[in-house]
Amino acid sequence: MSHAPSDALRHRHQAIRAVLAARELDALIVTSLPNVLYLTNFTGSTAIVVLTAERLYFLTDFRYVTVMNEACDTPHACQGLELVTVDGSYDGALAKLLGSLKLGRVGFEAAHLTVNRHAWLTDTLARQAGVAPSLVATEGIVERARLCKDEYEVHTLREAARRLSAVAVAVLGDVHAGRTEKDLALAIDWRIRQGGFERSAFETIVASGPNGARPHARPGERRLGEGDVVVLDFGGVYDSYCVDLTRTVAVGRASARAREVYGAVREAHDSAVRAVEPGRSRFDVDGAARRVLGERGLGEAFGHGTGHGLGIEVHEDPRIVRRRADTDTRDEHLAPGMVFTIEPGAYLPDWGGVRIEDDVLVSTSGVEVLTDVTTDLLEL
Repeated sequence: MSHAPSDALRHRHQAIRAVLAARELDALIVTSLPNVLYLTNFTGSTAIVVLTAERLYFLTDFRYVTVMNEACDTPHACQGLELVTVDGSYDGALAKLLGSLKLGRVGFEAAHLTVNRHAWLTDTLARQAGVAPSLVATEGIVERARLCKDEYEVHTLREAARRLSAVAVAVLGDVHAGRTEKDLALAIDWRIRQGGFERSAFETIVASGPNGARPHARPGERRLGEGDVVVLDFGGVYDSYCVDLTRTVAVGRASARAREVYGAVREAHDSAVRAVEPGRSRFDVDGAARRVLGERGLGEAFGHGTGHGLGIEVHEDPRIVRRRADTDTRDEHLAPGMVFTIEPGAYLPDWGGVRIEDDVLVSTSGVEVLTDVTTDLLEL
């Protein structure tokens, strides 16, 4: 179980219920597990939530019944939760519950319910006795609530970033010539667990020499060599929340080219961080980094976005990217409580790459950088 306090869960329920009332929906079926966690603290592998104006129905099977019952007696209890034990099919239990509640319009998460499941549920509800509810597709209701972190989430992410920063400082001592990428990645994963994290947030990236030109390179058997530039990208999950950090280092003395590319990426990183403030367009933050790299002749070497949101998922909204004329038709402004990465990079085939990544919080007055590791080019 996660550990958001009961009051935080209650405020989250109220926010979702206000959206449902505005859309004239009697309930919302939540099948996305990250969204289930956000509303209930549940961290298991299978559950469905049905949130109505008065109750939160939690459907799960015998594996988690004891856990949920025990959680009712803690400061992290989900108030108003009614446990529905699933014996057999989850969709069958959901259809039975919906049929018994006599609801009118019921929203479902369109991005998280397959066409087949929707068709089965619609047909089954229609064949049940009584008046079948109308299923209404919704997009991002809970995800939008998750955009701005509450006090508990900010506290958790600050602590997670502090721990990850300590891990990063220790990792720098693990980098040396002759070590394979795979071996170094395993050492990083071990340090993440030793640092108090539940697990790594994603597959750790160690990309040395030419491999650094691939932003999501997988660690292999290549051995770090003198003069290599090495991208180290890793993250951890702490109390169900993800943090993410990247540093690029040199093995031995850095070449003039390495210093040039690194200096440009660091300037882009700093420019983007300075651009973060409430009311600023997320596209402006991306533009601040992209402009610097363009001026330094590295615009074409930076192909991904400048950042991504952090929270229950390691990649969530807001997305700090360049504006796409065909899809991004309106500005989306930053607001206090948003947490995301700033991670510009430059990737040069047959040479390597540089990426510098920190986690930032939009504060009421500007920006707070949560991770705290030097961005100087280290020669190890």
